[in-house]
Amino acid sequence: MKIFEIIDSENALLAGILLYYEKEKTCIVELPEYLDEWTAPLLFTSYVKRKIYTIPRDISFLWVKERVIPSGRQNIKNILEQHHLPSYDEMKFLEISEGRCSQDSLYIKKIEELPDFVIKRHQKNIVECVFLENHTILCFFADDTIKKISLENLKEADDIEKIISNEQVYQSEKVGTDGYFITFNDSLDIPSGILHDAGITIPLSMNEFKIFVQQNILDTTESCNMLECSRQNISYMVNQEQLVPIKKDVRGNLYLKGDVLRMMW
Repeated sequence: MKIFEIIDSENALLAGILLYYEKEKTCIVELPEYLDEWTAPLLFTSYVKRKIYTIPRDISFLWVKERVIPSGRQNIKNILEQHHLPSYDEMKFLEISEGRCSQDSLYIKKIEELPDFVIKRHQKNIVECVFLENHTILCFFADDTIKKISLENLKEADDIEKIISNEQVYQSEKVGTDGYFITFNDSLDIPSGILHDAGITIPLSMNEFKIFVQQNILDTTESCNMLECSRQNISYMVNQEQLVPIKKDVRGNLYLKGDVLRMMW
């Protein structure tokens, strides 16, 4: 992940933090809460008016695209060669230009660590998410809370009807980049902040859940050892529905899905 300050040189003001996740080519802009509609970057003023300071990934990326040379420019091949770029990359161009644009006084500056206000905001990001029956989900958040949320009650979330009315879309869910959202078909997103605020808290922590998994989930070999039987005996029990696996065809180690997903960000 690359971290950039968005600085307003005219007002000597920190106007935001741009996070760029290189593996997924995803951008997230975090705005300080002292901004108003007059000091926020123009593209984000409608969000600031609604007191939304974590900007969705599509709008964050649009801000980047609006500040760089468009991919359809007539002499784009010559420009790529001049900057020794093998292919068009919005973020490369943004870094080359320091994010400067003739329309405003903003520029970007790379930093190494997240500011405290972004670290604090990350506590509402999702660590794990389990999808239950009746469009209900169980979310594990970075602040070690677990919340149960009915998607049908999230009227303020965009595209919620498209998600719950199409089972194929609903089943495509996964936790989005760095836990900022859950996404369906990798196109319909529900921000983690909305889920955190809407959920009913379950009196359980992630560590307690992991302890349950560690102590109560067995692979086939462990089951054979406990029952003092062969794999064929286990297979017979499964076929006779005497023993119901929680996940079939598991080979090797078992990992939490969220821990695996984090390797992609």
